[in-house]
Amino acid sequence: MAAAARQLKLGAFMRPVSIHTGAWRYPGAWPDANFNFAHLKSLIRKLEAGKFDAFFMADHLAVLNMPVNALKRSHTVTSFEPFTLLSALSQATDRIGLVATGSTTFDEPYHVARRFASLDHISGGRAGWNIVTTSNPDAALNFGLDDHMEHDERYRRAREFYDVVTGLWDSFADDAFVRDVDSGIYVDPARMHVLGHKGKYLSVRGPLNIARPVQGWPVIVQAGASEAGRQLAAETAEAVFTGGGSLADGQKLYADIKGRMEKIGRDPEHLKILPGAFVVVGDSDDEAKEKLALLDSRVHYDSAIASLSVILGTDASKFDPDGLLPEIPETNASQSGRQRLVDAATRDKLTVRQLAQRVGGFGGLKFVGTAKTIADRMEEWLTTRGSDGFNIMFPFLPAGLDDVVDKVVPELQRRGIFRTEYEGATLRENLGLPRPKNRFFES
Repeated sequence: MAAAARQLKLGAFMRPVSIHTGAWRYPGAWPDANFNFAHLKSLIRKLEAGKFDAFFMADHLAVLNMPVNALKRSHTVTSFEPFTLLSALSQATDRIGLVATGSTTFDEPYHVARRFASLDHISGGRAGWNIVTTSNPDAALNFGLDDHMEHDERYRRAREFYDVVTGLWDSFADDAFVRDVDSGIYVDPARMHVLGHKGKYLSVRGPLNIARPVQGWPVIVQAGASEAGRQLAAETAEAVFTGGGSLADGQKLYADIKGRMEKIGRDPEHLKILPGAFVVVGDSDDEAKEKLALLDSRVHYDSAIASLSVILGTDASKFDPDGLLPEIPETNASQSGRQRLVDAATRDKLTVRQLAQRVGGFGGLKFVGTAKTIADRMEEWLTTRGSDGFNIMFPFLPAGLDDVVDKVVPELQRRGIFRTEYEGATLRENLGLPRPKNRFFES
């Protein structure tokens, strides 16, 4: 496909509604936006008006994953359960995709398969499953465990988990439910498959008690960037949510994952790489920078150092705030996120306080400027194979989201690199992804 013909795919990272810990304190922001259904409904409708591909919900399975001094300042301490919220939001929208996190470490594949199949049917084919292995040790304590699996072991379980879930989605052929009133036959048993899976980590008989999803399978999303995460993405994912670094880093990751796909016979166009991008829009570049500076000033050090501790996998509050980051031992936390921070601290000679403030605000890829300058950078990432689009993070709600939809999206549309209308009714159609064949039935 020629570079000029490529178009951006845009997701909206909406749980939490802003990754920035100061977002709820920004002047004019909705302090309760993360836990107010009326607000969330208006936000997703605005995103759909802007033709966004998907509303993306991360998830966490613990509250006490930070010190109380940070917890009391967090706007994410209360959040809706993803499937409940997305099922409700599906009835307020028509086209935008609905992507939820489902953990392969602290959930059972039958539950995950059933919930996503239900969401896909309820939404008319707009569900996506973000496969995560859950690296937070505090989550383990909520599921009867003192600790969680070692990093690579979690990914090996995730790979088997994926096989089981997709196998369950294929339990019935698309034409299995004949519903013949005259003969009294509701389902054709010959078009039903019993999975009978027995593996290293999982034992699941099946079949799933839900008809095959509208999309065949909900869209598979993955977010790991470690070696194990990249391989899982290459084998299974159809969209990858990456941590955003430099364009050069993005190009390397893009080439690596797409190259792995080619080696195993997958079409690289059947996976969209979407770095997280924190977007702050101003009428001038200086105004945008002023907005970001004001937002960053609303982050308390207690919050910042707690955020740093979570990513590093160690208690950073014991470090000298005005000293350089000491050597961090290997942990069971997310490896790629931790390494990016360690590299940044070394490269920029940041003190612990400076590094914490960067994390407490947002330490990843930022697009800060006018609609034109932001569109310039997005277009550069697209045309130079740094990404296929972005998972956009908003600085504060609702104005930060409105700025992107009302100012940046029209600029991208004028350049012909973002849709003006949805391509279809399902998330797969809008992302340009094929509907998977049922592995057990020809049609």
